[in-house]
Amino acid sequence: MDFDHYTPAEPSQSAPIPTAIPLQSPPPPPPRKKGLGWKIFWGVVLVLSILTNLLLLLALGGMAALVSSTAFSGLEQPFEESVLIDGPRHQTLAVINLKDLIDETASELVRKQLEQAADDSSVRGVIVRIDSPGGYVSSSDQIYNEIKRFREQTGKPAVAFMQSVAASGGYYSAVACDKIVAEPTVITGSIGVIMSHLVIQDLLEQKLGINPVVVKSGEKKDWPSLFHRTTEEQTAYLKEKLIQPAFERFLEVVCEGRRDVLTPEEVRRLADGSIYPASEALQKRLIDQIGYLHDAVAVTEQLAGIQGCRVIEYKERLAFWDLLAVQEKTSFKFDTKTLHQWTTPQLMYLWDGRQ
Repeated sequence: MDFDHYTPAEPSQSAPIPTAIPLQSPPPPPPRKKGLGWKIFWGVVLVLSILTNLLLLLALGGMAALVSSTAFSGLEQPFEESVLIDGPRHQTLAVINLKDLIDETASELVRKQLEQAADDSSVRGVIVRIDSPGGYVSSSDQIYNEIKRFREQTGKPAVAFMQSVAASGGYYSAVACDKIVAEPTVITGSIGVIMSHLVIQDLLEQKLGINPVVVKSGEKKDWPSLFHRTTEEQTAYLKEKLIQPAFERFLEVVCEGRRDVLTPEEVRRLADGSIYPASEALQKRLIDQIGYLHDAVAVTEQLAGIQGCRVIEYKERLAFWDLLAVQEKTSFKFDTKTLHQWTTPQLMYLWDGRQ
């Protein structure tokens, strides 16, 4: 057998076998912004806060403009008029309101109302509408003086109109008027003075173990005292120095105001602190007539020599700054002044139906 010389074939130039291509990982996600939701929330809150404050400023600005325009339009009086009975403007009767406890605020309001009525040439007389059990001695006396001064300086009549309760300091104020008209259900009278104070000696010493120390220049310096029981000597002293002078002043103004119908002796007999319903008060001549507002109007018209009047009452005008101070005025503050008012004996022309 003939064998050819074998020569191995050259390797073919075949394409090389590809190796595996590594897979590329996807790009990492962008980093998440932390707190994005809270930023959006607080941003919304900030925008709303700004808008709310802008609206509040606009509202306050509008109110300020309204108040300013009112002030500069000639309405500079502290009270606005509310018409109770319509009628000609040149014949007006003004109702002056005296309500609740008579204190410094009440006397100041009455004074301002009377001043506005005195400055108004169309006002021909005033009706002092009283619904008060009385109050502080000095404040009651101030109102009495203001009514008398109005009558003397203007020559215009003043008629007291009693509603509900017009006792003690309320009656004290009424006798400054020319006439007194009372509703049928009125309680009046209570001519007299009262003073009360607390004694907390047992509470401090026996319950709390506190022994107060009072250093004074004289024996009577702290009469009456919170810290010691009031003795008979102290009671007699207080009656002489405080109660009796205030009582004599009460008798004096009633005698003067009712001099045409009551003698001083009759006034003193009635001044035992008793209260009287309207019918008994009329019988004892403490008042002049029983009636209602239209009756008080008729009496005032007769005294002023006019007829068919327009009747108004004064209402306090609310100032711009008063609106901003409402919260401060209504909040209770316990300070040394409040403590002094609570613990200091107060001399009162007051009927307290709760006692």
